[in-house]
Amino acid sequence: MPELPEVETIRKTLLQLVQDKQIANVKVYWDKIIKQPTDVHVFKQLLKGQKILDIDRQGKFLLFELDDFTLISHLRMEGKYGVYQQHEPVLNHTHVVFTFTDGSELRYKDVRKFGTMHLVEKGTANEQKPLSQLGPDPFSPDFDFTVFYQKVHKSERTIKSILLDQTVIAGLGNIYVDETLFKAGIHPVRKGTSLSKKEVSVIHQKAVETLEQAIEQGGTTIRSYVNSQGQIGMFQQELFVYGQENEPCKRCGGPITKIKVGGRGTHICLTCQK
Repeated sequence: MPELPEVETIRKTLLQLVQDKQIANVKVYWDKIIKQPTDVHVFKQLLKGQKILDIDRQGKFLLFELDDFTLISHLRMEGKYGVYQQHEPVLNHTHVVFTFTDGSELRYKDVRKFGTMHLVEKGTANEQKPLSQLGPDPFSPDFDFTVFYQKVHKSERTIKSILLDQTVIAGLGNIYVDETLFKAGIHPVRKGTSLSKKEVSVIHQKAVETLEQAIEQGGTTIRSYVNSQGQIGMFQQELFVYGQENEPCKRCGGPITKIKVGGRGTHICLTCQK
């Protein structure tokens, strides 16, 4: 699943390709992707004539800012956007096509059909689902460390599970949680209640640091992720533990081990993360 750095990379590249373009028509080939409004015909009609003014991001969500609406898009496991010309063939698994007045098209492709789109009135996105349930973005000026620490420290769950919870902190997934905890020297099965304020501060610091580095590299290419221009991310070359099972730790030389935490494959160094 694309995580925060991959979604941020997609945001940047898409913005270069579609900013200020006006939507002339919308085709939806898989209705279940459209969650709001529930009437897909209304969804298509509301978008006609709307111009894409900007693209924002909250956690793993893309926010297409239009004249009168915000289109909230979650890529989930396999969602991808691409910009094409109208005469180019529509590829398999393309489920939503936004045709612009200049003849180009923004196409949403999703092999697993897990992605979602919510169209809401401008200025109301944070007041309703799915964003109303979302925790703070690590890069948000509204991020409150004291609140974050309290949520972590009062939880009996493992720190891995806490960091994966999008209602606690938005944007972290399996890759970057493993990398963050390695850099912080924290074992992923430790309970939130066992962590000191200093340890939680280091976790937050290392999370932001790791995400920033991944954004600079264009994200991580794991399985089928590419950005909206078909380019692969390069952060996989910087990974310390994720996907490095049985490889030597870059810090101590011991083997990277893979375990299960909360049903998720988790990569750790048993020496560096006691």
